[in-house]
Amino acid sequence: MFSKLRELLIGKTLKTEELEGEKLNVFWGLPILSSDAVSSVAYAGEEILIVLIGVIGLMSYIYMFYAALCIVVLLFLLVMSYRQTIDSYPCGGGSYIVAKDNLGIVPGLTAGAALTIDYILTVAVSICAGTAAITSAMPSLLPHKVAIALTMLFIITLGNLRGVKESSKLFGVPTYLFIFSCVVLIVTGIVRHSIFNYSPAPLYPAPQAIGDITLFLFLRAFASGCTALSGVEAVSNGIPNFKAPSQKNAKAVLGLLAFLVLFIFGGLSFLATIYHPVPHPDVTVFAQIAQQVFGKNIMFYTMQVTTALILVMAANTAYAGLPLLLSLMAKDGYAPRQFSQRGKRLSFSNGIIVLGAAAAMLIIVFKADTHLLLPLYAVGVFLSFTLSQVGMFLKWVRSRTPGFRHKAFINGLGAIVTFITVILIGITKFFHGAWIVCIIIPILVYLMAKVKEHYTKVAEQLKLTLEQRPNEGVTTNNQQHVIILVSALNKSFLKSLNCARCLSQNVVAFHVSTDSEATEKLERKWKEYNPGIQLIIKHSAYRDIMRPLMSFIESEERASKHGETVTVVVTQFSITKWWHNILHNQTGYFIKSMLYKNRNVAVLTVPYIIEE
Repeated sequence: MFSKLRELLIGKTLKTEELEGEKLNVFWGLPILSSDAVSSVAYAGEEILIVLIGVIGLMSYIYMFYAALCIVVLLFLLVMSYRQTIDSYPCGGGSYIVAKDNLGIVPGLTAGAALTIDYILTVAVSICAGTAAITSAMPSLLPHKVAIALTMLFIITLGNLRGVKESSKLFGVPTYLFIFSCVVLIVTGIVRHSIFNYSPAPLYPAPQAIGDITLFLFLRAFASGCTALSGVEAVSNGIPNFKAPSQKNAKAVLGLLAFLVLFIFGGLSFLATIYHPVPHPDVTVFAQIAQQVFGKNIMFYTMQVTTALILVMAANTAYAGLPLLLSLMAKDGYAPRQFSQRGKRLSFSNGIIVLGAAAAMLIIVFKADTHLLLPLYAVGVFLSFTLSQVGMFLKWVRSRTPGFRHKAFINGLGAIVTFITVILIGITKFFHGAWIVCIIIPILVYLMAKVKEHYTKVAEQLKLTLEQRPNEGVTTNNQQHVIILVSALNKSFLKSLNCARCLSQNVVAFHVSTDSEATEKLERKWKEYNPGIQLIIKHSAYRDIMRPLMSFIESEERASKHGETVTVVVTQFSITKWWHNILHNQTGYFIKSMLYKNRNVAVLTVPYIIEE
């Protein structure tokens, strides 16, 4: 029943060999990995106005446009910098890999923690902003905005569990509809004003000025508007998601992203100087501009629908980026290893589920209010930007490859500008909620280091030397069929082998290959160590262990079809600290529960104690 429901919701299981077909081209990669940055323009301008309009009144619109121009300049500086990152680190990982390789473990983990927070907030902010667009068009739904946000979150999480290819087609179309709608809005708004002298009255009156523009006030506005740059790093993080040539395709998407943000963010900021929208808790600035340009007709509601869709679709940037980042960190040992495994649809499903659950908690805690979430948002974004730029600058200075000077200049300038920006954001947003991020990042770094410490201790205790040989074993039953399940050649396997040889001399080792690199490593160590028993390897195209195992048990050579009992030896780690169980795959429990249902199979569990 469960398997049928799962197949209905996320589709049939895909073969590992179908992974290449799940990757993205430029056309579908743009909406998936750029939707966050493109959608940020829907609320970035409003964040600038919120800072300015209460102080300088109508003068806010001029300085909002200046702040938008500064943000666009910073965008192009980041795009040039990340193009160099794509060339240097084709395996993805972005700021985490760059900082770890060039600055050290702690800066790398800091970048990883900052990106993790950024991606979770991307989902929460995008969903809440989409909800705000819906309630702006239909104010009667305001009391239900948390329920609406959680419903949309569930749909987008489910869509991503169906795989990259399906999610790109499912969620890519709304992104292109939003881009088209914005082009129509900007062109119509400018033409009606410039050619037909159309100047409607603002929907809400602007407050009277109570002060003058100051450098600090302008910097606060600039820092608030920098949310428009969130998601720029996602393209360099997700290079493996692209079809070959992946680097070329990633750079093409990054260039298109820069152009779209320039046109849409710049265009909407210019429209704000004409139509004078005023931030309002129930109606977004974007909705006010659309209503002034089109009136409350079909185009207005089309804009609101496409805006809501793109804001929700912006979460796809995080769903494409964070699971891949967690998989890289898991392979390095800094995150639970479950994050490195692909699910039924070849996506990193564990990362997708965790991302959705974390975003749901934020939506509930902050009551689906975008303005409460945004102060937490930009700190992590620009911290990862800064670490990436500094790391790339040091890489060029140390390597001194041809053309390193101009590359170092670009990354060095990017490092200075993003560092200043993160300080500005930290100061201006600290008491509005940024302090929470400043606490969470060190906690995450500490937890990542503890995870690595645990895996290192486990590896040291399991390490097998050539001097450690298996026992010969003494038994009177040489016909008993015994199968040892093996994933890696280590001390836990040696203990299981010694136990198996006490039962019978008819012992084989059985390995299900779901990862070609891990299987090749096992074969090399097996030849080197030579345990004295046969190693049987079965490839699982669907990354399923039970089906190949049961097929082998029921095969003629095992003779279980003739009523003979087959003993399966399963190694079970015994962990002293309960939370360490989270860091290990509980595959053994699932295998045993399935084998217990077969009356011709006996299960022998061999515990191996991991000491702390």
